[in-house]
Amino acid sequence: MDDVSRKRERLERCPPGHAGRDVALYNLADALYERYENEEEIDDLNEAITLHRDALELRPVENEEGHRSDSLISLTHCLYRRYRKLGAVDDLEEAIAFGREALALRPPGHRDRDVSLNNLGVSLWTRFEKQAEVCHLEEAIQLLRAALELRPPGHQQRSKSLRQLILCLSSRYESQGLVADLEELVTLRRAVLELCPRGHSDHVASLHNLACDLRRKYAKTAVISDLEESIELHRAALELRTPGDRDRSSTLDELTLCLSTRYNKLGMVADLEEAIEFGRAALKLLPQGHGESLHNLACNLRKRFVKQAAIEDLEEAIELFHAALKLRPIGHPDRSSSLCELTFCLSRRHDKHGVAEDLEEAVTLGREGLKLCPPRHLDRGMCLRNLGRNLRKSSMQTAAIRDLEESIELLRRALEMHPIGHPDRSSSLYELALCLSLRHDKYGVADGLEEAIQFGREALELCPSGHPDRGVILHSLACDLWTKFQYLHQTAAVVRPTSRADLASSLFEFSQHFWDQFQKEVRVTDLDNAVCLAMYALELRLPLEDDSVAAWVQRLAKRAISDELVMPGRVVDNLRTLANYHRARFQTQHAIIDLNEAITYYRHTLQTCPAGHPSRASSLHDLAQCLADRFREQPAAADLDEAITLEQEALQLLVRGVPDYHVSRACLTACLQMQFDSQAAMMSSGALGITHFDVKQVIRNVAFETLKTMPTRLLHTHTGILCNRDAQVSHFLDSAQCKQLESQCATCSLDQQMELIRAIISKYFEYVTLSHRWGEGEPLLRDIEGHTIYGMSIKGGFGKLQAFCRIALEWDYLWAWSDTCCIDKDSSSEVQETIGSMFAWYRQSALTIVYLSDVADTASLGSSEWFGRGWTLQELLAPRSLLFYTENWSLYKNSPSSNHKADVTVLAELERETGIDRQFLTSFSPGLDDTRSRLQWASLRRTTRPEDIAYSLFGIFNVHLPVMYGESAENALGRLLAEIVSQSGDISVLDWVGEPSPFHSCFPAHVASYQMLRLPTSQPNAEEQCSAINQQPTSFEVLRELCGSLATSYLPHFLGRSLLPSSIAHRILPVHPRTPASYASSEVYDFHSLSRVPLPRFFSRLLTLPCIAYHVTSVQLNGADPSTPSYMYSIVASGLMSLEIALPTKLEDVTRPQAVLHLVRPWHSKLLGPSADLDAVTDQQILSALGTPFNALLLTQLPHNEHRRITSSTLITARPTNRASILNSKIRIFNVV
Repeated sequence: MDDVSRKRERLERCPPGHAGRDVALYNLADALYERYENEEEIDDLNEAITLHRDALELRPVENEEGHRSDSLISLTHCLYRRYRKLGAVDDLEEAIAFGREALALRPPGHRDRDVSLNNLGVSLWTRFEKQAEVCHLEEAIQLLRAALELRPPGHQQRSKSLRQLILCLSSRYESQGLVADLEELVTLRRAVLELCPRGHSDHVASLHNLACDLRRKYAKTAVISDLEESIELHRAALELRTPGDRDRSSTLDELTLCLSTRYNKLGMVADLEEAIEFGRAALKLLPQGHGESLHNLACNLRKRFVKQAAIEDLEEAIELFHAALKLRPIGHPDRSSSLCELTFCLSRRHDKHGVAEDLEEAVTLGREGLKLCPPRHLDRGMCLRNLGRNLRKSSMQTAAIRDLEESIELLRRALEMHPIGHPDRSSSLYELALCLSLRHDKYGVADGLEEAIQFGREALELCPSGHPDRGVILHSLACDLWTKFQYLHQTAAVVRPTSRADLASSLFEFSQHFWDQFQKEVRVTDLDNAVCLAMYALELRLPLEDDSVAAWVQRLAKRAISDELVMPGRVVDNLRTLANYHRARFQTQHAIIDLNEAITYYRHTLQTCPAGHPSRASSLHDLAQCLADRFREQPAAADLDEAITLEQEALQLLVRGVPDYHVSRACLTACLQMQFDSQAAMMSSGALGITHFDVKQVIRNVAFETLKTMPTRLLHTHTGILCNRDAQVSHFLDSAQCKQLESQCATCSLDQQMELIRAIISKYFEYVTLSHRWGEGEPLLRDIEGHTIYGMSIKGGFGKLQAFCRIALEWDYLWAWSDTCCIDKDSSSEVQETIGSMFAWYRQSALTIVYLSDVADTASLGSSEWFGRGWTLQELLAPRSLLFYTENWSLYKNSPSSNHKADVTVLAELERETGIDRQFLTSFSPGLDDTRSRLQWASLRRTTRPEDIAYSLFGIFNVHLPVMYGESAENALGRLLAEIVSQSGDISVLDWVGEPSPFHSCFPAHVASYQMLRLPTSQPNAEEQCSAINQQPTSFEVLRELCGSLATSYLPHFLGRSLLPSSIAHRILPVHPRTPASYASSEVYDFHSLSRVPLPRFFSRLLTLPCIAYHVTSVQLNGADPSTPSYMYSIVASGLMSLEIALPTKLEDVTRPQAVLHLVRPWHSKLLGPSADLDAVTDQQILSALGTPFNALLLTQLPHNEHRRITSSTLITARPTNRASILNSKIRIFNVV
């Protein structure tokens, strides 16, 4: 008799009215439900529900045993299962109602409350799936979180609650896209993985799911560590999903996607190759075809074609995209992406082979793709641009103007979707300019040419020197300018030049035409056009390998250019003419920048005219005249001295009596007279200086000179108007201070006049800087230019800007600067200049206002995000005066001080929150001292753009490097560290723990690796050191008698052999000694030749590093945890005490067979003290300096006498064995890559 039959008999023995009937009904219902679970007979489930209802009627109230709540929970469970089986909504609604009643009967503290919370949460999530009402999902998440709290680690139902909460959060993330939900999902996935260790049936699925959510998180936050972890987890899952596993294909697909994404970010070809390999493997497991796998593999092949130009990759990509389209029919959500990719590939194949059918298909597919991308679709702008480009190509083949007109219309719409600041704006501008130019050339539409030139100029401005598209844009713009000139002047029909050299010659001729017009009519626009065209002509003459005129001229001067198209004579003409234009513009507009440009180009001209060149004398004279002009504007003795020297050399090259001789002689005479007058004025203390007319000009010149070191634009706090330098000077010249200054100068000597002028102007132009955390809606330059900020909306950042200017005005400052609106962020050159000058600007400011938008009046400074941002570090250190303001613009702690850096209480709080000593907070000097400390200060800070974390340190270290937005953060940090080492030889930057940089093995990938403190450098005195090391002979005679130098050793053939503890525990690997005969004598130094040891240097990613080397003689693996991963090794090295190191990777994975390992102590003379005499160093000094523990680096030898650092999981702390090992040490030069 089965369980159901036995319980039926018990129920028959409990007729209606029997005291135990409710229990018998409940037990029979449970038995029927159990049988339903095994046999899935719906009649059993229906009867169980009926019996539970009958039992519930007999349990009207809750008793001590909890019978009614038990019946409610069981009935809820049965109704939920029937809903899942039959889909009757009434069952689900009733289950929810009974679930709520059961929960009410099980208050907090009830032993089974977690069951009620969990069941009700699951039912509400199911209702959300049916009705898509977010309120049900929100309640389900709340209930499931409460259930999870009642099921702590170790609870048998914890895994179930975790999975159900994961389902709910995944649903909310899919509908709302909240990053917080994604972060919680990752946390829950990690908890599930902990409950499913290796060997568990769900371990692989847990690895896979966590990896997928980490990839989704990377897509949202762009934190590269999430993507790296996702890749490693997928690799681990792939190892466990061996060939034949039904889920292997999904892991291959996800791993392919992750590797492809990392290639997009870092550009490592190895990732792309592996993504293609895994993509092919996934396709083999899906013989019927899989649209997403086909599409992803095709995308990766397309990327490899763009990188390597292998036509077979493009052909295969087209074939795969066609196959993917068949599997993504009309109505498929991903059809548009396949259409867009296939269109691109067909267009590229047309460019390669010129097959008309490819272009026709690209246009047809492009139209279909555009229909699938409605307005506001992320890909619509790209679809518009690509279709417009292909229609332009089509019009060139078919001569159909309708295609060209449609192309222009599409590109105009694409441009609207690519506003200023969008990365694709330059390409859309360029394509539209090409179409308008083509329409003018083919169909004579005149108005389009001017527009094409306008768009071409804007596109060129968005592509600074070095940009890969600048060359083609400039060439196209030059062609349009040539056409315009021919059209305006009705020149006889000639063939448009096509080569860069011919175009340069044509533009140069046009510039001369405008110059002639200027000389006749003195129109400034003619001179501006002449300058612009001459600049374009000069750039067109630049060979592709040169990114600046200076580099090009330098090579030309050395006769290193063999290009026949580059004629030295034309080069000199171009340079001299451009210099003449700038000088003329200076003479008409008095802008010192034009005079400086003229001097620069005259210097370039002089470089191309070495001794013996027929034009050298005239080049010397031209440069001398400009320098004399600059002396008149800004009296600097160096300019006048150089002008005199140049004219003297020019006169030596000229024959007396020729016209040029007389001109140079007159110029030299004038310069000598100015020199005499200047010296006489300085000697005559009582002589009055300058006339009223002269003083006005001197004031103007000093004002411009003062502003040269200040931000280009400043906000006028009285009016709220943004002013450039011309407007700032105009404000001063019209002010009462200026009028008073003029009257004071009338009664002063020359020296007193200049001192007074500089003092008054410096005081007038004192400015306040703003330091803050960027928020939503910050005003940019284009938003406020030409407007007063006080009359604008107070929404977003506008209110903050207005409050800042009011505060500056309250402190009686006339000028204010903010990094939001005072910089033209669309100008790459201005952004470069700003980043290079920002530290100096904050240092020069009279006051810096720090606005803490997230700190209430009663809160502390440390709660603000401001202290965790990268750029704010220099904004904290640079200013001499600083004031903190809270969220409602109240002075922090109502401090009476006008400088919080002088407030002891605030300064102590700053010191505590930042970890920076107050001496640096109050009197910080930029430079390369305390390098390691400065990196540690930045280690916990973050920036929105990853590469900015390095750029934000340029000012702190006082280094000047190019800013290259778009490079990886690792590359930016690597360039900074390389510059630090190259300038200072500082070896402290090598002390770090973390992920190594792809830039160089000795550098970390992230500045966060500098969080760990260095080994203390304090050293015992000589007596203590001597007692710590066993007594042995100390003289250098003994040292010289010691045989050999640094012992070297080969490590055994352990590469490729498993190093798991189970196989080699407690086994020491033997080593074979060798002599250092292969060391070049020039690379090894003893302590008698310290003055000859070079400093560390960095060149072409090669670190030349002097080190005290200790050769590893044995290696023993003590333990390994591949899941961490972590590998503990015991290391024995000659001259060092035995030590243990932790590595994140097995040694055989990072070394070559027979590779030599070294533990090294990087050498710098400062190890012996800041002022040690290197030629007279004593044994005692060596023992004192080198006998203490130190941070060692582990190096492995590579081919070509190069080495690479092996990264450790912790700092490697090493200690010499005895005094003999110290005195026997020698310094060797390592080339580390």
